[in-house]
This record gives sequence, structure tokens and C-alpha cells, in this order.
Amino acid sequence: MTTTTVMTNEVTHIGEFPQSKKMGAAEHTAAPKETCGVPFVDAPRMTARNVSVSYEAGAKSAIRNINLDIGEKQVLAMIGPSGCGKSTFLRCLNRMNDTVPGCEVKGEILLDGHNIYAKEQEIVELRSQVGMVFQRPNPFPKSIYDNVAYGPRIHGLVDNKDELDGVIEESLRRAGLWDEVASRLDQPATGLSGGQQQRLCIARSIAIAPEVILMDEPCSALDPIATGIIEDLIEELKENFSIVMVTHSMSQAKRVSDRTAYFHLGDLVELNTTENVFNNPEHKLTRDYISGRFG
Repeated sequence: MTTTTVMTNEVTHIGEFPQSKKMGAAEHTAAPKETCGVPFVDAPRMTARNVSVSYEAGAKSAIRNINLDIGEKQVLAMIGPSGCGKSTFLRCLNRMNDTVPGCEVKGEILLDGHNIYAKEQEIVELRSQVGMVFQRPNPFPKSIYDNVAYGPRIHGLVDNKDELDGVIEESLRRAGLWDEVASRLDQPATGLSGGQQQRLCIARSIAIAPEVILMDEPCSALDPIATGIIEDLIEELKENFSIVMVTHSMSQAKRVSDRTAYFHLGDLVELNTTENVFNNPEHKLTRDYISGRFG
């Protein structure tokens, strides 16, 4: 599996290297040859095997030989210092790294047993199955209604307006936003608050009934109240979706995730239940990071 593609300028949001120079002694602690903990689960929704990513030919890999499973109806939180490869790996899961000039992805990623990097894989179809919520809310310059309607329309998921109205109401309800916007669906989405815009983006993502939702620091631009609402929403959404989220907040990872993966300088050091990672980490790098010795 190899991809080298040229498209947008999103590389500014994706490239997590060069590495931070504030890690001190942690830079000299070797990552394990194999991931500590329990990186695999029974009946996974997605699997990654030996996944490596580099942004230039011959350059050092941004992530190396990542092996893990994404469980069904679970939240997997990915933590680690800036530049460790969390977002790079996240964006492999719906091929967002395809948009980065010169990016090369090696290894295998399966969704329900199908290789998402196979030549016959339609990217639009993949991204309807694996949705994405970005770090900052990115509503379209359209009405609230048209933001949520966009996906069902382009994917042909509804046959008439009554069906579309139903999908929009259900999606906004599941995102905890319906009661706040039901009377103004025709108004611009950009007029919503930051927290409301992020919930709108979540509603837009779930309107196309994905199997997996990716979240790249979904609360980093929000205030504590809006963050709490999003975290409660994540807890509800996992009843129907598999969720993979990048977060720099270890307290958030403890609150909302079932499993936690710790990345360090491009390596997946440890993955286990969130309780085990935070209360009984196996590797020194994990212990040092969660205890605040670096990061």
C-alpha cells in the first residue's frame, strides 16, 4: 500500500514533525520494539498493521510500524506530546494524508476486512464510512439546514425532502443541537457559537451514517462548558459508532475513552484500557508522560 498524491494546502495541519525539543531525558529512552499493553481486540471495526508514513522520499518516517485495532462502539483516545504522530495516524484512517504532496503511506489498514488503500477503493465512499471532525469547527458558508443536508444529498441517501428533513432532525438531535436551532434552520451556520458550530459539524458527519468517526482535538478551540457538552455527546455517540480521537488533554482521555494509545516520536509505545494506561502503565515513557515529566 503506497500513496503519493498532490492536492490541498492542509499539510500545515497535518505535518507533526520536526519533533519537539522539550523532552529532555525522554528523548534518550528507547521506545519498545513492540507496543506494550493490549493493542488488539476481538472483532475490530478497523485494523492497522505495520503502518508507516513519511512526507518526503528518504526522510525519517513520521510514524513507524503502527499496529492496533479500533474496537466497535468504543472510544479510542490517542495521546502524546506534539509531533509524536497522533494526527498523522488519525488521517491515515480516512486517507486525508492523500492530500499532502509527497506523502507516502505503507502498511495495511482494513475497515470491516476491506483494504481502504486498495486501488478500487472510492475515496468519497470511504469518507462516508469514516467521518472526520476537525480541530476547529468548519461549517460550510451555507444555512444550518444545508450543512447537515450536504452529505445525504451528494451520497444519494434520501429520495425526497421529507426523508431529508427526518435525517436532518435526527442528526441534530443526536448532536444535542436540535432544540437550539430548530426555529432557525435557514440561518447561516457561521452565526452559531463555536461550541454549536462543532456540534453542527458532528451532526453533519453522522448524517451520512458512518461506521467510524475521527476527531482531531475536537475541543481544543472550545470553552469548558462547550467542551463538557461535546464530551457528553461523545459518550452518547459511542453507542452507535466507533470513535477515534486525538487529544492533548489527559483528563479528557480519562473521562471519555475506553482505550488509550500513547504515541512518542512516531512510535506507538503503549495501548491498553484507559484505566490501565493511566493507573498501571507498562512502559517508562508512558509513565513519564502521564506523570507530567515531559510533553
